[in-house]
Amino acid sequence: MYRRLLKRLNEQKVRKADEFKLEISKDLSVMNQTIQDIVGESDDIVQRNFKIGANLKASLYFVDGLAFDSGIEDRIIKPLIYFAETNQEFSTDQLLEHLLTEVVTFIELSVKQTFDEAILNLMSGETLLVIDGIDKLVLFETRQFNQRGIEEPESEVIVRGPRDGFNEVLHTNVMLIRRRLRDPNLTVQFGQLGRRSKTDFALVYVKGITNMDLVEEIRYRLSCLDEDITMETGVIEQYIEENVLSPFPQILRTERPDKTINALSSGKVVVVLDGTPFILMAPITFSDLMKATEDNYDRWHISSFTRMLRYLAAFMAVFLPGLYIAMVSYHQGMIPTVFALSIAGTREGVPFPGFIEAFLMEITFELLREAGIRLPRPIGQTIGIVGGLVIGDAAVRAGIVSPVMVIVVAITAIASFAIPAYNVSITFRLLRFLVMISAAIFGLFGIVITYILINIHLVGLRSFGSYYTAPFAPYKFGEWLDLMIRAPLILLKNRPSEPRTLDQKKKNM
Repeated sequence: MYRRLLKRLNEQKVRKADEFKLEISKDLSVMNQTIQDIVGESDDIVQRNFKIGANLKASLYFVDGLAFDSGIEDRIIKPLIYFAETNQEFSTDQLLEHLLTEVVTFIELSVKQTFDEAILNLMSGETLLVIDGIDKLVLFETRQFNQRGIEEPESEVIVRGPRDGFNEVLHTNVMLIRRRLRDPNLTVQFGQLGRRSKTDFALVYVKGITNMDLVEEIRYRLSCLDEDITMETGVIEQYIEENVLSPFPQILRTERPDKTINALSSGKVVVVLDGTPFILMAPITFSDLMKATEDNYDRWHISSFTRMLRYLAAFMAVFLPGLYIAMVSYHQGMIPTVFALSIAGTREGVPFPGFIEAFLMEITFELLREAGIRLPRPIGQTIGIVGGLVIGDAAVRAGIVSPVMVIVVAITAIASFAIPAYNVSITFRLLRFLVMISAAIFGLFGIVITYILINIHLVGLRSFGSYYTAPFAPYKFGEWLDLMIRAPLILLKNRPSEPRTLDQKKKNM
């Protein structure tokens, strides 16, 4: 697999070389003309011509706004201009080495021998130095980033734990991971995605814990991603996931560094992309979607109770409207008599059957939820609350829906908000409509059939080779201590069996 990756990368290099067909010259004027031909008419590419010492001509290029201007002037141009020539005779390579090691006071620099590498680094904020008589290109790490501050994540509400979250700068996000996990085995490998955007990304894993077959599989899938522009990790997720037809997420995303550290310590691989605060973690299981990072921060009694509530909420978010439709339409005899009479009384005068009634209310609530997301935050929250109250009350007064239906829809919505992973809560919302249709056609039999089909799909689903339903299936009773309940931390000695890790022991006691 790794050989295929290397072959693909070599083929890409050959194609690039054939595409540019540019050779580095020792003539500075030829080099300047070549660079001008490549960058075109971009006014933000700054060119500065100067002399090194008394006679040696040089040109310097950087992108205005991406490079650190004062650092370029103080640490590159000034030392080179004031370079005092010695009586020592230098060859071309010796002169370049002398300038870079004893004259320029820059820590991060590199020497390139091809235009495709040099121009790519120039466009990402580095400074390019071309010297007359030297057929090599020198690049200085002068990138600066105007970034959003490290703030509390907006998409993941933090009850207890660190309040910092990832931002849009790759190196800042890697720093937040390094700050918490100071293990020298923490490995960070950089690369680029997008044929035109050339977006930087980092592949992060812990050597000695993470299975290297998993690392190479994810690296290979990333290398096969052939897009012009890669701006968000959601694009990567759609390309590298195992089953594109499944509504269930096979990769977990987060804005929280502490959640990322937990994933790394469990043998997962993390993908960090420049330009987005959302990072990807793979592989995952269904139980990962039902866990919150705060579960490890609270005492085990509280964490176990809240975790069981989440599983109950997941069931209600998917099946509650369908159960209402089945009971009202087909199985009235299964409802207690007093409650059945109460429901019948509230439905008196409602012109629609149970399915149409539930479908209208669910669609209305989804519209309100989507409108609340798209509007500015203060207005969106008002629309969601006031709209739900006004429309629900007006629909009941007009006799379009029954009060019980409004209660069922409200409980279902609250249950869907209790799921920690937002992407799986959307999946539950979609499955809810499938369950409602099955209940309207076949009653409880339809709900049971749909439940069986969902489980068949989940059992057959894989996330980068890991069983999606582990430890339910395959059955691992020892891991149930951290499944629907969270046992005391002193009893959680091993890492989960999925993904397979090189070091199964989490602690030695």
